[in-house]
Amino acid sequence: MPSNARTVALLTLGCARNDVDSEELAGRLAADGWRLVEDAAEAEIAVVNTCGFVDAAKKDSIDTLLAAADLKGNGTTRAVVAVGCLAERYGVQLANELPETDAVLSFDDYQQIGERLQTILAGGHVPAHTPSDRRKLLPLTPTKRQEGAALPPGHLIADLPAGVAPASGPRAPRKRLTDGPSAALKLASGCDRRCSFCAIPSFRGAFLSRRPADILAEARWLADQGVREIVLVSENSTSYGKDLGDLRLLETLLPELAAVDGLDWIRISYLQPAELRPGLIDAMASTEKVVPYFDLSFQHSAPQLLRRMRRFGDTDRFLELLATVREKLPAAGARSNFIVGFPGETEQEYQELRRFLTEARLDAIGVFGYSDEDGTEAAGFDGKLDQDLIDERAAELADLAEELVAQRAAERVGESVTVLVESLDQDEADPDGEPVVEGRAAHQGPETDGSVRLTGPGAAALRIGDLVEAEVVDSEGVDLVARPAGRPLARATGRVPAAAGLAATAP
Repeated sequence: MPSNARTVALLTLGCARNDVDSEELAGRLAADGWRLVEDAAEAEIAVVNTCGFVDAAKKDSIDTLLAAADLKGNGTTRAVVAVGCLAERYGVQLANELPETDAVLSFDDYQQIGERLQTILAGGHVPAHTPSDRRKLLPLTPTKRQEGAALPPGHLIADLPAGVAPASGPRAPRKRLTDGPSAALKLASGCDRRCSFCAIPSFRGAFLSRRPADILAEARWLADQGVREIVLVSENSTSYGKDLGDLRLLETLLPELAAVDGLDWIRISYLQPAELRPGLIDAMASTEKVVPYFDLSFQHSAPQLLRRMRRFGDTDRFLELLATVREKLPAAGARSNFIVGFPGETEQEYQELRRFLTEARLDAIGVFGYSDEDGTEAAGFDGKLDQDLIDERAAELADLAEELVAQRAAERVGESVTVLVESLDQDEADPDGEPVVEGRAAHQGPETDGSVRLTGPGAAALRIGDLVEAEVVDSEGVDLVARPAGRPLARATGRVPAAAGLAATAP
């Protein structure tokens, strides 16, 4: 790429689905001749891929946009652009309230992202969109959606040069922004559920599966980039295939993904408990390379409160589901997030949630205090709790969660675990003077579920991307300490990794 190419930095906030969106944007920009840089201060234009899920995420997104805008006038940075969920959700309102940004782009601008950025740098104006309910862009009947013209990120088709996109077949362009051994792979976009507290379907749209051939092509491409673990992401992975005419399509896709050369782990995230079919549990338990990991969206466990959330289940049913999973996979990891202080939540319902957490033996727990979200049904509910009570319950439950996940980690002392090595710190030494080696066990998801520190003989010889059997010898809160039990089960592939220096950071 010529040294005088226009420069852009991608700053990504939010979930793994946003990570994939950023890599698709990077693929398109690279194909259009843009040069991606790590530091926003070294870019002519900073693109902030925002999160619009809850208040705290919105604040982080706005703070990042303002920090990027402060770079303008440094001699290099000339413009700041908002994309992603916050931009999609608020559009022209965000543009009016945040004049420090030079443009607010919609998902519909992604296919022409290079052209849009060129216009902005040339002094042109790209008008912000007026948000609409994206669920209405596709047919109500799921099986008719594949013919729709309004497709979300991850479904746009393009032919790109070798090394930018999967090697063959229809595909979404993508360029890796990190060189770690794990990468997200999008199963689907959107959601058909109508949870009363959640605005995501309105700006992410109706549920739409990616075709198996596209997913497999991208999985092969990721493996060729040196990825050892793929994390299947969507708003609701248990609905995969319903719009393709086969709700059991994920069960048949998993063995095909397991056959991809170079991949060692397949992880599925965002499972709805009410939709977790026995056949899918069996497929996850029996398919080689699918890790024993269950990311379950419980949200609460008191039955009447769940109904007000427009969800299903109760404490005993959820405990039975976990028991079924552990009967087939005794060492399985399970994680979930929970909302406290939902409108009308009684003390009895709060205590029911505490009972569930105490008995569930989850490996990772996220706790959120309820807040009204624009456009949601729950925002109009009566029975709003005082903010001080919401904060009190959230703090209490977070303390309980911290204690419970530490207990669960301590239960794993003495177990044998398979660990994917993710980092080597040559500048820091353990008590034996060896470099600090960290990774994740199969039951731990990326970034949020704790880690494993490998220590003792053999640890120093490990490389990023290695898979190694280890014995858990201690726990530190949610994290584990383990000793390698022998030579790596699988060595890092040695394939060419993604180019270094492309992981954009917030200014």
